[in-house]
Amino acid sequence: MPEQVSHEKEVGVPASVVWDLYGTLKLAKLVDELLPNVLTKVEILEGDGGVGTVLKLTFPPGTPGITSCTEKFTKIDNEKRCKETTTIEGGYLDLGFSLYLVRFEIIEKDADSSIIKSTIEYEVKDGYASNVSLVNIKPMEAIAELVAKYFMEKKV
Repeated sequence: MPEQVSHEKEVGVPASVVWDLYGTLKLAKLVDELLPNVLTKVEILEGDGGVGTVLKLTFPPGTPGITSCTEKFTKIDNEKRCKETTTIEGGYLDLGFSLYLVRFEIIEKDADSSIIKSTIEYEVKDGYASNVSLVNIKPMEAIAELVAKYFMEKKV
């Protein structure tokens, strides 16, 4: 059974507007442009943002344990506003993890506000339990904060 950590951020923007960013490649482009302290580079290796899209993420120097990883969009549910990406190469897999999945859910609170819920699910192979301490929800928090600020400045 996978372990998980999660974070929620309320934003004063309709869920459909937030999903238009999270459910597409727009989020990767925004993070690549505005959060170099979280991700140095986001490269689209294949796909157009749908299920099967593959991204290479390069982390800034000093990121504990990882320099880069390749992740694949494994689920995009436009009705439930849920997107999952799974690490398929590098990153946490090189540190003894057998699963590293990030799920974003955009939950409608009311007509004018929503909640960005970010969850990391992971499983660790025997003998690597000490690496669990490297799992960090902070980058997802930083992304949610960036999105909230982005929408405030745009006055959506």
